[in-house]
Formats: sequence, structure tokens, C-alpha cells
Amino acid sequence: MYHSIDPSGSAISVSRDEFHSHVRWLARGSVKVLPLDRVVTSEASDDVVALTFDDGFANFATDAAPLLREHGLPATLYVVSDLTGRTNAWGGKDAPGIPTLPLLDWPTLGRLAEAGVTLGGHTRTHPRLAGMTKGALEDEIGGCADRIQAETGQRPTSFAYPYGSYDSTAVDVAGAHYQNACTTELRVLNASDRSHLVPRLDMYYFRKPGRLEAWGSQSFRWRLRIRAHARALRQALHPAGK
Repeated sequence: MYHSIDPSGSAISVSRDEFHSHVRWLARGSVKVLPLDRVVTSEASDDVVALTFDDGFANFATDAAPLLREHGLPATLYVVSDLTGRTNAWGGKDAPGIPTLPLLDWPTLGRLAEAGVTLGGHTRTHPRLAGMTKGALEDEIGGCADRIQAETGQRPTSFAYPYGSYDSTAVDVAGAHYQNACTTELRVLNASDRSHLVPRLDMYYFRKPGRLEAWGSQSFRWRLRIRAHARALRQALHPAGK
């Protein structure tokens, strides 16, 4: 899971050099990079990954897509459909410690889709979905899919829950509109996982040299467990946090 490719060092950011290091390592074939739907449906293993990018930042087109295309690596880009061409000041408010950055517009998203990038849904306006009424969830989740289809001619098959926020109703609505959906739960995918509760590895925690490259090692598994435990504790203490 990536968000923004920028030098700020924020919790949603991986720098250009860090991202390039990740891509160079992935391109060597130590793990196989597949489209997300193939990973979710049955081909997942310890040595298979999918690349996802949340929010649809403009820097995806300038700093990520060309390198991914150069190395033939597929990716899924999750789009906040009603805020394209604007910024990630969700609800009109800047988030403390998070850079406010431009989002991709529809013409650029269309060109990316034509070039092979898979567009996914990330709601219409990026709200926290847990606790919303079913009608509001239908509007945000299903309405996002409708808008992406109207703008690009392609209906998205994958969804990502903003902030990793969801409840059983949100999962049911996502299931009615998409083939799979991603959470922010920090762990690897298991064969028993539901297709609409897919966990992901947040690359913010693996941005430093050698951390992603340690894939499969004892140190990698240890770091993942520690980070996952810390994130779960933080979310339990501050459920409204990112």
C-alpha cells in the first residue's frame, strides 16, 4: 500500500528515491508482482504481491507510473471520484502532519487506465465509513463506481476503505459493487481472508533501505508483527485516527 510519492516524510509518503529502490528490487523477481484480482482470487503466496496506491495523487502519474511501466509492473490506483482535480484536504480541511497535495484529474486518469493502470474505487468524498447509514454507504461506495465508469468507460472491480474505516454494513455494500476490497490491516494475505477484507503492507514502514528487501526473512516477519501490534494498539486507543 502506497499513497503519495513525495519527500515530506509524512505517514502517507514515500520519497521518490525510496520508491525507485522498491521498484528496482521488485523488478528483479525476488517476489512476483501480479494484478490485485489475481492475488486475491487464488494465486497468493509468500512470494506474490500486488501494488496499490490510495487517493489518486497527481504524483502517481509523474513519479510512479512511468517507472512501473518501464519495468512492466501492474498497479491499482484507488480514486476518490468526486474530488478528482482537487486536493486531499478531505472535507475541506488540511490534516495535521499530512501534506495537502493535488489529485489527478479525469483526463489523466483516463490516460493511465488506457496505459494499463487499474482504477479502483475509494468513495466519492473520502469519509470514514464505519457507522454510516446504508443509504449513505450506497451513495459513497456505489456512487464512486458509477462515476468512474461514467468518466472512463470502465467499471472498477476493486475498492479501498478510506482510513481503513469500515463496519459490517460497509463491507456488505462494497461486496455488492466490487469483486474485492482492501483494508489497511497491516499483515500478509492468508488463504482464509475474505475477498472484501484484504490486508495490506503499508510501505511507509518499509521505506528505509533494506527493509522491503528483507522480504521473507525472520527480521522482516519480526518487524511486521511489531508494527502491526503498534498500529492495532494505536487504533484501539484513538479509533478516529488514521
